[in-house]
Amino acid sequence: MNDHVEEIGVGPWQGEWPDDERYDPELLAEGDRRNVVDRYRYWTTEAIVADLDATRFPYVVAIENWQHDFNIGTVVRNANAFGAASVHIIGKRRWNRRGAMVTDRYQHVIHHPTVDEFLEWTNERGLAVIGVDNLPGSVPLETTVLPRLSALVFGQEGPGLSEAVRQACQQVCSIAQYGSTRSINAGVASGIAMHAWIRAHASTF
Repeated sequence: MNDHVEEIGVGPWQGEWPDDERYDPELLAEGDRRNVVDRYRYWTTEAIVADLDATRFPYVVAIENWQHDFNIGTVVRNANAFGAASVHIIGKRRWNRRGAMVTDRYQHVIHHPTVDEFLEWTNERGLAVIGVDNLPGSVPLETTVLPRLSALVFGQEGPGLSEAVRQACQQVCSIAQYGSTRSINAGVASGIAMHAWIRAHASTF
């Protein structure tokens, strides 16, 4: 039986240290075991965020948080993976960061205490509010081209989108399912919806 577990990341920098302010002296000395892509090895968190800011896409994602939804961490992690400009939490400020796998360090996470405050933010930026939920009258995500300037909104586990958000949506998209359960969780749905935006628009940047 092989009990060897390969360490993530890289050890201390070998050779002369780079003369570049993006690099973190502590990481250069001790190694970088963070869950980041190779091009960001040894970079400071601030340098990574600044570099990501230069390439983030113009869509945002939001999730309602009235009961401390455990899907928020996954939504944040997906937003980081798929280049969303920011993540918006509507309702309670506190959320379980475990599922984010520290990607919240590199992602802009903005809190809105009320739906109205979130809608004011999206209106100021000309974003189309697109709900993602299996509701009567929703259109299939699989055959819908999401607007380039979208705010993709996800509801809580169980109740889904609140009535206030439903009324504000320009469109609600559903995700096709073929099993016995009524819905998939918001974390999974967010990844599917974000990738739908990516398929439609990422190649234009």
